[in-house]
Amino acid sequence: MSPTELLLQHRSIRKYSSEPIEPNLLNRLLEAGTRASTTGNMQIYSIIVTQDQERKEHLKKCHFNQAMISEAPVVLTFCADINRFNAWCKVRNAEPGYDNFLWFINGAIDAVLAAQNVCIAAEDAGLGICYLGTATYMADEIIELLKLPHGVVPITAITVGYPAETPELTDRLPLEAVVHYEEYVPYSTEKINDLYYEKENLEFTKKLLEENKLPNLAQIFTEKRYKKNDNEFFSEKFLKTLTKQGFM
Repeated sequence: MSPTELLLQHRSIRKYSSEPIEPNLLNRLLEAGTRASTTGNMQIYSIIVTQDQERKEHLKKCHFNQAMISEAPVVLTFCADINRFNAWCKVRNAEPGYDNFLWFINGAIDAVLAAQNVCIAAEDAGLGICYLGTATYMADEIIELLKLPHGVVPITAITVGYPAETPELTDRLPLEAVVHYEEYVPYSTEKINDLYYEKENLEFTKKLLEENKLPNLAQIFTEKRYKKNDNEFFSEKFLKTLTKQGFM
Protein backbone atom coordinates (compact mmCIF):
# COMPACT_ATOMS: atom_id res chain seq x y z
CA MET A 1 0.00 0.00 0.00
CA SER A 2 1.38 3.42 -0.93
CA PRO A 3 1.86 6.06 1.81
CA THR A 4 -1.09 8.04 0.45
CA GLU A 5 -3.36 4.99 0.41
CA LEU A 6 -2.27 4.19 3.96
CA LEU A 7 -3.29 7.67 5.10
CA LEU A 8 -6.61 7.47 3.29
CA GLN A 9 -7.39 4.22 5.10
CA HIS A 10 -6.72 5.60 8.60
CA ARG A 11 -9.20 4.68 11.30
CA SER A 12 -9.05 5.04 15.08
CA ILE A 13 -8.68 1.71 16.91
CA ARG A 14 -10.17 1.48 20.39
CA LYS A 15 -10.04 -2.30 20.90
CA TYR A 16 -6.72 -4.17 20.98
CA SER A 17 -5.51 -7.75 21.15
CA SER A 18 -3.24 -8.81 24.01
CA GLU A 19 -0.31 -9.37 21.61
CA PRO A 20 2.69 -7.28 22.76
CA ILE A 21 4.68 -5.00 20.49
CA GLU A 22 8.17 -6.39 19.91
CA PRO A 23 10.81 -4.00 21.40
CA ASN A 24 12.70 -3.55 18.11
CA LEU A 25 9.47 -2.58 16.35
CA LEU A 26 8.56 -0.12 19.08
CA ASN A 27 11.99 1.47 18.84
CA ARG A 28 11.57 1.72 15.08
CA LEU A 29 8.27 3.57 15.55
CA LEU A 30 9.86 5.95 18.03
CA GLU A 31 12.77 6.57 15.66
CA ALA A 32 10.24 7.45 12.96
CA GLY A 33 8.81 9.98 15.39
CA THR A 34 12.21 11.62 15.83
CA ARG A 35 12.48 12.12 12.07
CA ALA A 36 9.48 14.47 12.05
CA SER A 37 9.94 18.11 11.15
CA THR A 38 10.88 20.19 14.20
CA THR A 39 11.35 23.85 15.08
CA GLY A 40 14.98 24.85 14.42
CA ASN A 41 16.02 21.18 14.61
CA MET A 42 15.69 21.58 18.38
CA GLN A 43 13.29 18.65 19.06
CA ILE A 44 11.55 20.43 21.92
CA TYR A 45 9.37 17.46 22.78
CA SER A 46 9.60 14.26 24.81
CA ILE A 47 7.76 10.94 24.48
CA ILE A 48 6.80 8.98 27.59
CA VAL A 49 6.34 5.25 26.90
CA THR A 50 3.92 3.49 29.26
CA GLN A 51 3.83 -0.33 29.14
CA ASP A 52 3.57 -1.34 32.80
CA GLN A 53 0.03 -2.58 33.40
CA GLU A 54 -0.34 -1.03 36.84
CA ARG A 55 0.83 2.34 35.59
CA LYS A 56 -1.55 2.10 32.62
CA GLU A 57 -4.41 1.54 35.07
CA HIS A 58 -3.45 4.75 36.85
CA LEU A 59 -3.03 6.56 33.54
CA LYS A 60 -6.49 5.40 32.48
CA LYS A 61 -7.98 7.53 35.26
CA CYS A 62 -6.32 10.57 33.67
CA HIS A 63 -8.09 9.80 30.39
CA PHE A 64 -11.64 9.58 31.73
CA ASN A 65 -11.30 5.81 32.30
CA GLN A 66 -11.24 4.89 28.62
CA ALA A 67 -10.76 1.11 28.49
CA MET A 68 -8.30 1.21 25.59
CA ILE A 69 -5.66 2.74 27.88
CA SER A 70 -5.32 -0.46 29.88
CA GLU A 71 -6.00 -2.80 26.91
CA ALA A 72 -3.41 -1.43 24.49
CA PRO A 73 0.12 -2.79 25.05
CA VAL A 74 1.65 0.68 24.72
CA VAL A 75 0.50 4.20 25.53
CA LEU A 76 2.67 7.08 24.29
CA THR A 77 2.38 10.54 25.83
CA PHE A 78 3.84 13.32 23.70
CA CYS A 79 4.94 16.43 25.58
CA ALA A 80 6.12 19.92 24.75
CA ASP A 81 9.52 20.01 26.43
CA ILE A 82 11.80 23.01 26.91
CA ASN A 83 13.39 21.42 30.00
CA ARG A 84 16.00 19.41 28.12
CA PHE A 85 16.94 22.20 25.69
CA ASN A 86 17.19 24.74 28.52
CA ALA A 87 19.48 22.37 30.44
CA TRP A 88 21.75 21.98 27.41
CA CYS A 89 21.93 25.75 26.92
CA LYS A 90 22.87 26.31 30.55
CA VAL A 91 25.54 23.60 30.50
CA ARG A 92 27.03 25.37 27.46
CA ASN A 93 26.87 28.81 29.12
CA ALA A 94 24.12 29.98 26.74
CA GLU A 95 21.16 31.85 28.28
CA PRO A 96 17.88 30.26 27.09
CA GLY A 97 14.78 32.36 26.42
CA TYR A 98 12.16 29.68 25.84
CA ASP A 99 10.03 29.82 28.99
CA ASN A 100 7.14 31.61 27.31
CA PHE A 101 3.92 30.96 25.42
CA LEU A 102 5.49 31.15 21.95
CA TRP A 103 7.77 28.26 22.79
CA PHE A 104 4.92 26.29 24.28
CA ILE A 105 3.27 26.55 20.86
CA ASN A 106 6.51 25.53 19.14
CA GLY A 107 6.89 22.57 21.49
CA ALA A 108 3.26 21.56 20.98
CA ILE A 109 3.71 21.61 17.21
CA ASP A 110 6.91 19.56 17.50
CA ALA A 111 5.15 17.02 19.75
CA VAL A 112 2.17 16.58 17.43
CA LEU A 113 4.38 16.23 14.36
CA ALA A 114 6.38 13.50 16.12
CA ALA A 115 3.15 11.80 17.19
CA GLN A 116 1.79 11.73 13.66
CA ASN A 117 5.02 10.21 12.34
CA VAL A 118 4.74 7.46 14.96
CA CYS A 119 1.11 6.85 14.01
CA ILE A 120 1.87 6.51 10.30
CA ALA A 121 4.78 4.16 11.00
CA ALA A 122 2.59 2.11 13.36
CA GLU A 123 -0.21 1.71 10.82
CA ASP A 124 2.33 0.78 8.15
CA ALA A 125 3.50 -2.04 10.47
CA GLY A 126 -0.05 -3.36 10.86
CA LEU A 127 -0.70 -1.76 14.22
CA GLY A 128 -3.65 0.38 15.22
CA ILE A 129 -3.61 3.73 17.00
CA CYS A 130 -5.98 6.17 18.62
CA TYR A 131 -5.33 9.77 19.61
CA LEU A 132 -6.39 10.89 23.10
CA GLY A 133 -7.41 14.53 23.38
CA THR A 134 -7.79 14.12 27.13
CA ALA A 135 -4.04 14.66 27.57
CA THR A 136 -4.58 18.43 27.82
CA TYR A 137 -7.83 18.15 29.79
CA MET A 138 -6.02 16.27 32.55
CA ALA A 139 -2.52 17.64 32.03
CA ASP A 140 -1.89 18.40 35.71
CA GLU A 141 -2.77 14.86 36.77
CA ILE A 142 -0.63 13.35 34.00
CA ILE A 143 2.29 15.57 35.00
CA GLU A 144 2.11 14.20 38.53
CA LEU A 145 1.75 10.57 37.46
CA LEU A 146 4.55 10.65 34.88
CA LYS A 147 6.75 12.91 37.04
CA LEU A 148 7.12 15.54 34.32
CA PRO A 149 9.51 18.31 35.42
CA HIS A 150 9.23 22.09 35.05
CA GLY A 151 9.12 22.98 31.37
CA VAL A 152 7.31 19.81 30.25
CA VAL A 153 3.56 19.62 29.46
CA PRO A 154 1.58 16.76 27.88
CA ILE A 155 0.04 17.65 24.52
CA THR A 156 -1.45 14.42 23.25
CA ALA A 157 -1.32 10.69 23.84
CA ILE A 158 -1.86 7.70 21.59
CA THR A 159 -2.66 4.07 22.24
CA VAL A 160 -0.74 1.60 20.08
CA GLY A 161 -1.34 -2.12 19.56
CA TYR A 162 -2.59 -4.85 17.26
CA PRO A 163 -6.24 -4.17 16.37
CA ALA A 164 -9.03 -6.36 17.72
CA GLU A 165 -11.58 -4.56 15.54
CA THR A 166 -11.93 -3.15 12.03
CA PRO A 167 -14.25 -0.16 12.34
CA GLU A 168 -15.71 1.64 9.35
CA LEU A 169 -13.89 4.70 8.10
CA THR A 170 -15.07 7.81 9.93
CA ASP A 171 -16.82 10.38 7.76
CA ARG A 172 -14.93 13.48 6.69
CA LEU A 173 -16.09 16.79 5.27
CA PRO A 174 -15.50 17.28 1.54
CA LEU A 175 -12.17 18.78 0.53
CA GLU A 176 -13.75 22.12 -0.34
CA ALA A 177 -14.82 22.52 3.29
CA VAL A 178 -11.26 22.82 4.56
CA VAL A 179 -9.19 23.98 1.58
CA HIS A 180 -9.01 27.62 0.46
CA TYR A 181 -6.99 28.71 -2.57
CA GLU A 182 -5.01 31.94 -2.35
CA GLU A 183 -7.22 33.49 0.35
CA TYR A 184 -9.86 32.47 2.90
CA VAL A 185 -13.37 32.47 1.45
CA PRO A 186 -16.17 33.09 4.01
CA TYR A 187 -18.90 30.46 4.29
CA SER A 188 -22.42 31.46 3.36
CA THR A 189 -25.39 29.74 4.98
CA GLU A 190 -26.05 28.00 1.69
CA LYS A 191 -22.46 26.75 1.55
CA ILE A 192 -22.58 25.52 5.16
CA ASN A 193 -25.77 23.59 4.38
CA ASP A 194 -24.12 22.03 1.35
CA LEU A 195 -20.84 21.12 3.09
CA TYR A 196 -22.52 19.49 6.10
CA TYR A 197 -25.37 17.81 4.22
CA GLU A 198 -23.78 14.37 3.97
CA LYS A 199 -22.55 14.35 7.59
CA GLU A 200 -25.94 15.44 8.88
CA ASN A 201 -27.77 12.76 6.91
CA LEU A 202 -25.70 9.71 7.83
CA GLU A 203 -27.61 6.86 9.45
CA PHE A 204 -25.22 7.16 12.38
CA THR A 205 -26.15 10.83 12.78
CA LYS A 206 -29.86 10.04 12.69
CA LYS A 207 -29.33 7.47 15.43
CA LEU A 208 -27.45 10.02 17.55
CA LEU A 209 -30.24 12.55 17.17
CA GLU A 210 -32.79 10.00 18.25
CA GLU A 211 -30.74 8.91 21.26
CA ASN A 212 -30.05 12.47 22.39
CA LYS A 213 -33.50 13.85 21.53
CA LEU A 214 -31.99 16.88 19.82
CA PRO A 215 -32.93 18.44 16.47
CA ASN A 216 -29.49 18.58 14.83
CA LEU A 217 -25.88 17.41 15.04
CA ALA A 218 -24.44 20.83 15.91
CA GLN A 219 -26.49 20.85 19.12
CA ILE A 220 -25.09 17.43 20.06
CA PHE A 221 -21.63 19.00 19.94
CA THR A 222 -22.57 22.15 21.86
CA GLU A 223 -24.94 20.61 24.42
CA LYS A 224 -23.53 17.09 24.91
CA ARG A 225 -19.98 16.61 23.70
CA TYR A 226 -18.07 19.87 24.12
CA LYS A 227 -20.14 22.16 26.29
CA LYS A 228 -19.20 25.80 26.85
CA ASN A 229 -18.91 25.44 30.64
CA ASP A 230 -16.64 22.42 30.26
CA ASN A 231 -14.52 24.17 27.64
CA GLU A 232 -14.04 27.19 29.88
CA PHE A 233 -13.25 25.04 32.92
CA PHE A 234 -10.62 22.93 31.17
CA SER A 235 -9.17 25.98 29.40
CA GLU A 236 -8.60 27.72 32.74
CA LYS A 237 -7.22 24.51 34.22
CA PHE A 238 -4.74 24.05 31.35
CA LEU A 239 -3.61 27.69 31.47
CA LYS A 240 -2.83 27.28 35.18
CA THR A 241 -0.82 24.16 34.31
CA LEU A 242 1.15 26.04 31.66
CA THR A 243 1.93 28.75 34.19
CA LYS A 244 3.02 26.21 36.80
CA GLN A 245 5.24 24.44 34.27
CA GLY A 246 6.92 27.69 33.21
CA PHE A 247 5.37 28.50 29.83
CA MET A 248 3.44 31.66 30.80
